[in-house]
Amino acid sequence: MFVNYRTGDGDAVAALLEHELSDRFGSDQVFRASKSIPAGSRYPRELITAARRCHVLLAVIGRGWFDPRENGDRPAIEDPSDWTRREIIEAFETGAMVIPVLTDSVRLDRSRLPAELAELADCQYRRLDMRNSRADLARIGDDLAELVPALAKLDSRREDPEARREPEQGPGRAHQVRMRDGVGAVGGDLSGTVINSPRGPIHTGSGSLNSGPQFSGDGMGVQYITGGDFRKSQQQFGGTFGRENGRER
Repeated sequence: MFVNYRTGDGDAVAALLEHELSDRFGSDQVFRASKSIPAGSRYPRELITAARRCHVLLAVIGRGWFDPRENGDRPAIEDPSDWTRREIIEAFETGAMVIPVLTDSVRLDRSRLPAELAELADCQYRRLDMRNSRADLARIGDDLAELVPALAKLDSRREDPEARREPEQGPGRAHQVRMRDGVGAVGGDLSGTVINSPRGPIHTGSGSLNSGPQFSGDGMGVQYITGGDFRKSQQQFGGTFGRENGRER
C-alpha cells in the first residue's frame, strides 16, 4: 500500500492512515515517504519504484490539494513535476488500484483535474473524518483486506473461521451436558431426553412414565424409575458410602 499525500495538505491524516494500516497489516506493507525512505537514499527513485510496485495507492485529498504552489498561479496538481501527481499517474499506469481518501468534506471535482488524472474522479472514494476516525480507518482497512487477498492473510484483526466452528458430534465423540442434582438421562444415553434438576413428576412421552425420586436406605440412595426400567443413582448424605460384606451402607 502506498500512502500518497501533498505536503501541507493531509500530512497528519496520511500519518494516521499509515500508522493504522501498519498496525493492522505490518509496517513493511505500507509505504509513506517520510517513514519508508532511508536517510541518504535518492528519493525520486524510491518514490517511483514504490508507486510502481504497490497494489493499492491511497490518495489523501484535503482542502488544500488543489491550491497553487507558493508564488505560483496554477494548482500544483497541474504541474507535471509535482510528485503527488506523478505517483498517482505511475500507479494508474501499472494497473494498481487507486482509492481517493477525502478529508475536510472535500468533493472530488473532475473539472479541476488535469486530463492525465481525470480517471481519479471515477474511482470510488472513502472519507476519513478526524471526528469519526476510528470507524473510518476500520472501514478502509476492511476494504483493503477484502480487495487484496495477500493483505487479508496478514490482517491482525481477521477472525479465525476455525475458532467459530462448533465441534463435530459424530460417533465416538463425547456429548457433554451440565447436570444438577445428580439426575441422568432418560434412555441411558444423551440422544434422548435429559432430565435436569426436576422438581416434580415428569412425563416425556406416551404411556405411563414415572420418574419421581424415591428415597430408601440408610444412605439415602435416590432411585429414579423411568418407563419400567429401574435405574438407581446412589447419593451420599453424610457418613461413608460404599459396600460392606455385599451390602450397601
